[in-house]
Order: sequence, then C-alpha cells, then structure tokens
Amino acid sequence: MRPLRTRLLAAFLILPALTLLLLVSDRRFVPPSPPEDKPRALVALGDSTISGEGAGDYERGTDGENGNWCHRSANALIHRTAVPGVERTINLACSGANADHVALTDAQHYNEGSQTRRLAEVARDNRITAVVVGVGANDDPRFSDIVMRCLWAWFLKDGPDCNRDAGKEWSDRVDRMVPKVTKALTDVRSVMRRAGYPDNSYTLVLQSYAAPVGTSVSPSLQNLNGCPFRSSDLRWVEDNAVGRLAAGLHRAADLVGARFLDMSRAARGHEACAGGTDTSREWFARLALDFNALRDNQRAEHFSQESFHPNARGHNQFGRCLGEFLTTKHEDAACLLGPDGSLHPVPNQAVRASG
Repeated sequence: MRPLRTRLLAAFLILPALTLLLLVSDRRFVPPSPPEDKPRALVALGDSTISGEGAGDYERGTDGENGNWCHRSANALIHRTAVPGVERTINLACSGANADHVALTDAQHYNEGSQTRRLAEVARDNRITAVVVGVGANDDPRFSDIVMRCLWAWFLKDGPDCNRDAGKEWSDRVDRMVPKVTKALTDVRSVMRRAGYPDNSYTLVLQSYAAPVGTSVSPSLQNLNGCPFRSSDLRWVEDNAVGRLAAGLHRAADLVGARFLDMSRAARGHEACAGGTDTSREWFARLALDFNALRDNQRAEHFSQESFHPNARGHNQFGRCLGEFLTTKHEDAACLLGPDGSLHPVPNQAVRASG
C-alpha cells in the first residue's frame, strides 16, 4: 500500500505544478499579433527611386545637414498612394542606399543605420499594412554610374558608345545583385514576424526602376542643355537596361514571396528631355547642376545629385500606380500609361527573366 500512497502523493504534488507550467507555457508561446489599435501605415524602404531624390521639399535633416543626404521628400511616391484606410505614410528610404543599408547589417549610410531595424520601431507604433521596397540599382548594377558613364561618352566624341561595354557586363551585374536584394527582403520578413506580423498580415512589395532617359528625348536637348547622351545609349537604357534590371528584381521578389511592381516602362514618353520646351510633360529631372554648391566643400560633391531622378510629377504618377496596385490581389503588375494619360497597374505584364 505504501508504494500506492507514495504515487498518489506524488501525483497530488506534481499535478498542480504541471498545470501551472502549462499555463505559463501557453502565455509564453502565444504568438504576437499586429497592433490593431494603432494607426494604419504604409512604409517605404530603399534608395533614391523611392526616397524622393529629385522631387524637392526634402525633410529637415536629410538635405546635407550633418552629412545626411538621404533627400527624403514630402513629394515622394509613398506619400502619393492614397490607399483607403491608411492614415500614415512613412518614408525610411535614403538616396544612394544599397541592399546592405536596407538589410539587418551594421552598415551606415549618410550617418543612418539599417532601415529594417528602424522598421521594427515603426511596426510597434503603427499597424503596418504594406512595406514597399525599391532597392538594388546601387548594388552591383551601379545604375547611376552607368548613366554617368554614358554621359561621359557623349563628351568623348571619338570614343565608343557606353553601352558597348556596359551591355556586355550588365546581365552579370544584375545576377550578382539578386541574392543581396533577396537577403534584404528576407530580413524585412524576419523583423516583421518578430514584431508580431505574420506574412499574410501585411503586403510586401518590391518595385523596379523606370528609365530616366530614352529615345523620346528632344534632339534640341541632347546636349548640356538637358540630356547629353548618344542615341544608341538612350536606346539601350530604354530597351535593355531597365528591363533586365526589373527581371532580376522580379526573381528576388519571387524568392521571398513578395509582390512585384514593374516600373521599367512607366515613364515612356515622359523621361527627362522628352517634353522639349514643355517641361511639365516630364517625370524626371534633366541634368541639374547646382553651381552654388561648389562654393561649399561639404555640398560640392552633391552638386549634380538630383539629375535624372523622378521629379514631383513622376512621384505623383508612380505613387498613384502603387496605390492602385496595393488595393488589388495581383501578385505582380506593370505600371503602364492608360488612355487617361496616367499610370495604372496592369496585371501579368511585369517582365521576367527568360528561361
């Protein structure tokens, strides 16, 4: 009888402890959830294509103050989305950023740390409904450098077209970019999960880049008055460079289950210098040189920073298309010009890598 009494006593003592342990365990492992009592918000991460470079009206502290040249604009596309029910649009992007500056790394850019770490803070104080990322061009493609290389080819009249060499290495550059952008998007997913957001509780969008210049350029402006590029290089940017870059970004989006918005054809007919004497038709800044900046050592190296970036009109159109896309269920779409003269997302038209 003693063994039975011993077992009963042990059970009597252990059961309450097990019950308490289960209760504590249940509380400890209840998965967190998004803060539904907070303002609904859209958040932008990435580089100049989404920060607002070229759109003017930059946020205080991002126009060279203390070495910060992120150029986050009040006119940036994230602020032009007009998605029903969204109360806040928050811009964490920074001009010149690459995938490392978005991802969970210790990399610093213009005195700012990881954008994804800042996203974690925003996720606690807001109910994030979508995270929109525009990044990759400043990684291996170094698209801005390619554009400047093409500009210098115009100056060097006797040299080869810039696309002769850039075109040969472009696909390899884009391929090397893909895993870096994939990691940045994976880190966004990871941070959002830790903040209590399951993947299906918000939308993650990766967008590509519109061509800043193209064959619609007015011949009278194919010089230092606006767009000093050779015709063959303009054709390469329009027909090859931005499309191949978009295909690589589409691959990165697919790898992490993000939605994809193709901007590669969004500005056709509205690139820099396409309007001739009517600049109101253009969605990109022309060659812009701030000669007053040359008098200031700290600003001198940024005297042409706004050149060939979307202007406020461009951001308004891109933001409108993004906002419409966010209200759909399409996994991918391309922003294309509609009969009304504005951009709209067209499903099943986004470029993909061949094969």
